[in-house]
Formats: sequence, C-alpha cells, structure tokens
Amino acid sequence: MKRILILIVLFVILISVGTLTNQLNFSIGDFKGLIAPKATQNSGRSDGEVRIITEESVITKAVEEVSPSVVTVSVVRSRQLGRIFDGDTIDPFDPFDIFRQRSSNQRVVQDIATGFIVSSDGLIITNKHVVSDSSVKYRVITKDDKEYNIEKIYRDPSNDISIIKINGKGLKPVEMGDSSNLKVGQMSIAIGTALGEFRNTVTVGVISGLGRGITAGSPFEGYVERLDNVIQTDAAINPGNSGGPLLNSSGQVIGVNVAVSSEGQNIGFALPINIVKDLLKNFNESGGRFERPYLGVRYRMITKDMAIMYEVPEGAYVQEVVENSPAEEAGVRVEDVIINIDGLKITDENGGLAKIISEKKIGDKMSLDIWREGETVKLDVTVGETSGE
Repeated sequence: MKRILILIVLFVILISVGTLTNQLNFSIGDFKGLIAPKATQNSGRSDGEVRIITEESVITKAVEEVSPSVVTVSVVRSRQLGRIFDGDTIDPFDPFDIFRQRSSNQRVVQDIATGFIVSSDGLIITNKHVVSDSSVKYRVITKDDKEYNIEKIYRDPSNDISIIKINGKGLKPVEMGDSSNLKVGQMSIAIGTALGEFRNTVTVGVISGLGRGITAGSPFEGYVERLDNVIQTDAAINPGNSGGPLLNSSGQVIGVNVAVSSEGQNIGFALPINIVKDLLKNFNESGGRFERPYLGVRYRMITKDMAIMYEVPEGAYVQEVVENSPAEEAGVRVEDVIINIDGLKITDENGGLAKIISEKKIGDKMSLDIWREGETVKLDVTVGETSGE
C-alpha cells in the first residue's frame, strides 16, 4: 500500500514539473515586436532604422560650408615712437647723444572687423562704420591666412554697409538667404573676428526679435549711426564681429552682424540680408555706384518715452547737416526735429526717417514738418542722389 502511495505522489510531481517547464520555455524571438528599432546617425539606410540629425551636426555643417567665405578686416596705421635707443648712430663728440629724442614710425596692423565674400572675383561685404576712415589703409585676411590689399571701398550712404573690392580669383561666395520670412525663435549662427583678436569665432543662438531700431557704432573707429529694422539675436556678437555673417541652420546668410548692446547680455543686432541683396543689384546695374535717395542729415530718433521726458515731439533729431546736401539747401538746421514727411509721422514704429527716405525716388519733392525752438516750420526739399563711393 505504501509503495502505491509513493508512486502516485511521484507521478503528480513529474506532471507538475513538466507543466512548469513548458511555461518557462520561451525565446527572445517571441518578443521581437516589443523591441524598438535601433537608432543610428548613418544616412542612406534601407533597413528601417531611424535617422537622427543632431543640432551639433547642423551647426558644424553650416560652419564648415561658410567659414572659407568669411574674412577678417584689418587696419594699417603708422605709430610714431618717442625716445629710442640707437647705439649705432652715437655722435663720438657728444656722449649724451644716446639719450637725445629720436623719432621713428612703426607700422601697426590691427584686426578690427569681419566681412564675407559675395563674388568669386573679390567683392566683400562689411559694415560701413569699420572702414569709415579714408586716411588709413585696410587689408583683408582670408581663413587660409592670405592677405589682400583693398583696391576700392564703396560706402552705402543709406545703410551701415560697404562693399570692399580686392584683387581675387576663384574665391568662394556665401549663399544669401531671405530675411523677409524670418521667425523669432529660429536658430542663428554668427561667425567673426571676436574682440579683434579671435578669428573665425563661432557663436550660436536664436533670433530674439525683428524690426528693432538701434544706434550702432564701432569702438575701434568711433563712429555711430542710427539703424532701423534690424534683427536681434542672442548669439554672442562682440566688437570685431561687425560685418560678419549671421546664418540660419541651412548655412545661408540672413544678416550682417552690426552691433551689440552695451546695456545687457546676449543682445546683438544684424542688418537683414535683403538690404545687401538690393544693394548689390543696384551696385551692379549702376556700374559700381550706389544711386540712392539722399537727404543729407545725421540724426537720432526721439522715441515716445524720450518725447515725454524732454517735452519734445517724436521724430528725427538732427545732429548734423551735410554740406551742400538737399537738407542744407532746404534750410534744415542742427537741433531741428523732423516730425513729418508728406504728412507721414516719423516714429520708431514705422521704420524711422531712413525707411521713409529709402522709399522715395531721386528727384521727388517732399514736404517736411520741422519742430524748431517750440514752433513748427514747413520746408520743401528735393530728394538728392549720392553715389556712395
């Protein structure tokens, strides 16, 4: 009887073990559908793997594409040295001759700005304010350290842009984008000679704002100018970046870096590239000239807040009237405030004086409303022409 019970117990145990074994007998293949496909950065795959394009690859590709087209602008100056030691020219009859005052001119080359190539034969875009001094010589250095003397500088009278001409062949021009469809928040990449020392510096950010109005200049050149409708970016733009390209993620130039705010961090500005495209078209069609509508004043915009604070009207405060200009002939004076042109109020919101003048044609008649010493004066002026050479 005991033997029979033992055999029954063993039989039940064997059946239980067999059932459990079958439940545990599985393979990885049963779960193929639950395993995610492997991610890869390789392109051209046809096996269904996921392709990942990282932000870093977008930036590096854009920089590699455009860097050969970015140049450094340098200024060449002569500096007079004072007392020097010149042991080879001592007068043997005057033992104190070694300490006498001697003069010597030393050639000094300083990197001051950036530019970018727009034609294979040597047309380069930079800012007007960095090549504004006609008494000095400028040079261009490419990424491969080749130096070029500048043959000609064409300065746009309406915008802070200059076209530089060097004697080059086979140069690589940039690809220019379209600044009319920019969006706040899209990626921006700046390339330039930061601080006049670090060539081909790359910084990255986003477009922070559009349609800004600023007063810009260069600490190297001591030149300031009112600029309207510029692009704001948080990509670091330092002194020395002026004239360099601002790129989108496709490596297209969407702006010309022009200024950085001294009142805050990560606030830089660039001129829209469409201004450059129009400029180059005008330049080529006119045979190497800038035929631009011209009033002939240097001014500063009075904003609504400033108008309230100083109890003056909004408008363009005239800081300088150019000699023999249409403005001088019409009777415009320094410290005038131009408040209306042909009945259109001049404010930051509508683009300021520069935008209104740029939309006029050479020879157009304009009626100016000017605030002068508390009274409104009306003046008639004829839009002039300047070649900007």
